Amino acid sequence: MADHHDNHDVLLGSWGWFEDFHPGQKMRHSRAATVGEVEGSGPAKQVMNTAQAHFNDHFLKGSPLGDERLVFGLATASLVYGLASQDTAEHASAELGWSRLRFRAPVHHGDTIEAFTEVVSVTPGDDEVSPGTVVFRHWGRRQDGRIVFEGERSTLIRRRSS
Repeated sequence: MADHHDNHDVLLGSWGWFEDFHPGQKMRHSRAATVGEVEGSGPAKQVMNTAQAHFNDHFLKGSPLGDERLVFGLATASLVYGLASQDTAEHASAELGWSRLRFRAPVHHGDTIEAFTEVVSVTPGDDEVSPGTVVFRHWGRRQDGRIVFEGERSTLIRRRSS
């Protein structure tokens, strides 16, 4: 009997190779996540972001943004990209970059975010076995249906034949 750890297909999903993506393809990802205290304001403190709305409990009282602290925008972006990763980066060999980030509505601690993706472009590598570049447009939606974030992500994705 063969050791199941010798078979790399057991460790990686059968879907999400370069050949599986095409422009215009849309996905709703299966998981959502509630933003906790540490992940929401911790990154703002780590990068010394001086916007008090991230770490001062009383700063936003009476504000149109709501009375509670805001989640650091890049934490929201990371959460959305993370929720999309199982479907879009399972076979990635490199993350090439993020672009066109838009923070469209406030996110507060305790909000739950779900992620969606559209494939923007698919560019083959130099030959039939080289990874190709897939550009994804991701967006996150709050529990009340409001879009809170959108951004593009370029990823180098392996082919099945690799």
